Amino acid sequence: MKPGDKVICINDKIDPDKAEEIRRDFEIWITRDKEYTIREILDNDGIATGILLEEVHNFPKFFRLINRYQEPAFAIWRFRKLSYATTEQAEEVSEELVEVGSPGKERKQES
Repeated sequence: MKPGDKVICINDKIDPDKAEEIRRDFEIWITRDKEYTIREILDNDGIATGILLEEVHNFPKFFRLINRYQEPAFAIWRFRKLSYATTEQAEEVSEELVEVGSPGKERKQES
């Protein structure tokens, strides 16, 4: 996965023992089966890979584990990359198809 990729949330569950921490850190939470766009991927010093989403913006918080302020990121395992073509990719394919079958390039019929 990389910034700009479309993803779908496959897990929005919150462990009951972490619910208070999640409510404190995230003003906005994700929704299962909803599509999102990756805004940024955070390595978090190799502790846990997280992603920021174009559609969700939370206020930065101080995290002791990584010893810095940053926007809380969602665990990457909560998402699956969508594999359908974007509108831009579909237009590129369509243009290629038009070029291949464009008038003026008639095929010879074989007898």
